[in-house]
Amino acid sequence: MKTNNQQPRRQQGFSLIELLIAMAVVGILAGIAYPSYQNYVLRSNRTEAQNTLLEILAKQQNFFSRRMTYTLDLMNDLNYAADPVITTDGLYSIAASTCDPNNNFSNNIANCVELTATAQGRQVPDGDLVINSAGARTGNW
Repeated sequence: MKTNNQQPRRQQGFSLIELLIAMAVVGILAGIAYPSYQNYVLRSNRTEAQNTLLEILAKQQNFFSRRMTYTLDLMNDLNYAADPVITTDGLYSIAASTCDPNNNFSNNIANCVELTATAQGRQVPDGDLVINSAGARTGNW
């Protein structure tokens, strides 16, 4: 028997509907945030390749000023540990080649060198970066 002094019992915790709504909100936020995070990681890793490409290009320009030609031998002529050069985190492999003759340069190493950073591992979705001694760039610079 219920007397007037007794309060109805208060329910503790969350209802199933409240829990499902909270999970849906978290799922939507995660669906938006995760791809943005992945894009941010790709962009930040790209700077490693850009810096290494510019460093190698500066060494190529120095080599050119002394020898009047560029070099394809990054290991022996520019003192890198390996050819192709692997960036510090191993996400890019950088190699030198002669420039594409369609870019108004003859296909001659004395006139132009092209450096290509090929993405590896988890960086592959970002694509490759290319720069030549004339400063022309392709890829996600």
